[in-house]
Amino acid sequence: MALVGRRDGRNFGYGRQLSYAGPQALKDMFGGGHYGTVKAHCDRWLAFVKWCRSEQGPGINDARQIDRKVLGDYAAYLRDVVGRGELAVSTAQNRLSTVNRTMAALRGDQYVKLPSPSKALGMQRTGVRHSVPQGQDREQVKQIVNALCRHHQLRAAAIALLARATGMRLREAILADLPRLSREADDLGRINIQEGTKGGRAGASAPRWIAVDDYVLGALGFARQASPAGSRNLIAPSESYRSVLREIVRPARDTLNAHNLKGFHELRAAFACERYELITTHRAPINDGQCCQLDQHLDHEARRQISYELGHGRIDVVAAYIGGLA
Repeated sequence: MALVGRRDGRNFGYGRQLSYAGPQALKDMFGGGHYGTVKAHCDRWLAFVKWCRSEQGPGINDARQIDRKVLGDYAAYLRDVVGRGELAVSTAQNRLSTVNRTMAALRGDQYVKLPSPSKALGMQRTGVRHSVPQGQDREQVKQIVNALCRHHQLRAAAIALLARATGMRLREAILADLPRLSREADDLGRINIQEGTKGGRAGASAPRWIAVDDYVLGALGFARQASPAGSRNLIAPSESYRSVLREIVRPARDTLNAHNLKGFHELRAAFACERYELITTHRAPINDGQCCQLDQHLDHEARRQISYELGHGRIDVVAAYIGGLA
């Protein structure tokens, strides 16, 4: 529903219910696109609405009554929840960021916001992995792929292979230009991940080359076979990215979980750990490797290279995949 009437109406013209108004304003802000982003914001906004209606909250149902004090009280509530170990710091920060974004969408300005969610919480997210990535064993990945194939989930199997072989994100694997990548693999011995990348990092200004080996060639070959007729990627001409998430990715998660894989993103972390070992000849820190103590320069160079291959702009992010410097 588009904005009706003036912004000085209830919930700034987006309806009578706070739970309804926020998602509608977000959909308007994103122009009906970015489904995954909007869905994540909507889920976090509804958590905020639930707090608003709770005994701890202010008991309001109209966004016009939300001011900086309300946001500060919500931050204090989240801080307590994190302190009890019931919520991750990153989740709390994301919830505050969503409230900022949704209030801007509702109001049409930036007047009511928390300038820094991390400062409002009084804590920083660590971003360091503490659990060994699942899917490092290629035999396990092979079993998962075979199980997906038995369930006629060929495209999900292709996503798993691409994620493990190249470190692609879910969106990148689905949108990858498979004929181009195959041509680059044959002609250059490396591939440039461009489609579906995060934060606008695509094109000649942000190349992301990955060296090709037999495993990458196999993943590309399988993906091309799984690609629907008339398509260059894993989306059929008659489908949308959103429908692939709903009809291909979500049903496959049960199979992943049954084979001790939490999700496709674990395969990206497994790729990172494997790259670290190939670059340094030491196991990744999360796998009890000691390179960061033995050769800090080599450890730094490995993290820099992996950051580039994963499509991140900062070296410190790599700790979320391979572990920290302890």
